[in-house]
Amino acid sequence: MIARYTHPEMGRIWSDQRRYETWLLVETAAADAMAAVGIIPSEAARDIRERGAFDIARIEEIERTTQHDVIAFTTAVAEHVGPSARWLHFGLTSSDVIDTAQALQMGEACDVVLRDLAALSAAITERAFALRRTPMIGRTHGVHAEPMTFGLKLALWYAELQRDVERVRRARAVVSVGKLSGAVGTFAHLPPQIEEDVCRRLGLEPAPVASQVIQRDRHAELLGALAITGASLEKFALEIRGLQKTEIGEVEEPFAQGQKGSSAMPHKRNPIGCEQIVGMARLLRGNAHAALENVALWHERDISHSSVERVILPDSFIALDHMLRRFTRIVQGMIVHPERMLENLNRSRGVVFSGSVLLALAARGVSREQAYEWVQRNAMRSYDEQRDFKALLLGDDDIRRVLSSDEVERAFDLDEQLKHVDDIFNRVFVQAISPASAEPALR
Repeated sequence: MIARYTHPEMGRIWSDQRRYETWLLVETAAADAMAAVGIIPSEAARDIRERGAFDIARIEEIERTTQHDVIAFTTAVAEHVGPSARWLHFGLTSSDVIDTAQALQMGEACDVVLRDLAALSAAITERAFALRRTPMIGRTHGVHAEPMTFGLKLALWYAELQRDVERVRRARAVVSVGKLSGAVGTFAHLPPQIEEDVCRRLGLEPAPVASQVIQRDRHAELLGALAITGASLEKFALEIRGLQKTEIGEVEEPFAQGQKGSSAMPHKRNPIGCEQIVGMARLLRGNAHAALENVALWHERDISHSSVERVILPDSFIALDHMLRRFTRIVQGMIVHPERMLENLNRSRGVVFSGSVLLALAARGVSREQAYEWVQRNAMRSYDEQRDFKALLLGDDDIRRVLSSDEVERAFDLDEQLKHVDDIFNRVFVQAISPASAEPALR
């Protein structure tokens, strides 16, 4: 496991202690369900429920001989239960316990991730509303395109996170299934109602059909949802990194008092948190690939998936939990430079308003092709001669025959460009913006 990044809550879910606790939960629920229909004595179920316990060191000691973790577990529990232990694990195969218990762990881990996503969404929402009218240049292909606001960029992140939430919720439901159908899924030794009762007791759904194992397309879907969520965080972190470039200088991740950026260069303030998130997203994608490899097993099962899942399940959840919590802190402490954003917006000498001029000409009857030619030639002159685009337009006889000075000026109105920002926020956040908070703050 990625021990360095393990938060106590997520670490507890994937600890040996919790793994064996969930195994015992399944064994106890199975004994109670079987006692309820007379398959095993009620006294035996009571003894398993009341006396069932384990010691990890003892399990490991037994496993050194048995080379089988479930047998080591049931043997260790039996030492606590006493004579009634002959009914422990009655009619079950190892995967009945392992896969059903693992569903409990995955569900618990998903709940932590969903809480993390809610906290990050709240942090982004707060910053988005505070910065929704902070103008900046939008970039396509890395090149200045048209004006936008930094709040809109954050709104985009928020909307994507909500899709991540839905993906994780759906995947949680898909993996929240149990099976107690035996060695090849035929219920040869226990009737289906035992499985149904056990799953009900544990808050799971019974798998409609299984082999010896719950089918791994379910787990692949979960790891895919985690990887996509990681890719979203990577996208957001990469944007901060790009905007933190010295030449751009619009946004910085927080830099703490006493923090050092470089052993050789004391001036450095590097986006190391965002870089870490980008790197860890690669791990999640690799783990999702491994989960896809686990889907195809020999016949009714082999064990090739087991060793993989012992790594990819805890590591993916631990990594994503860390990424979400760290990026939440980055968003909360993110340093934004509105003056630099406006400076960069103006750096291209007004050519970013070329689309508005094009539309103004077309609205006055000029063909789109002709209007495009007139506007482009002035934009290229602005680039090549480093001259003000608006001044060039006002000095162009073709354009001045069609547009007045006031009409050219209106094409450069930043408020006009951003007049629908609040409409977008209403759509994204599904809430009304109060008149007071909606006052424009453009400069």
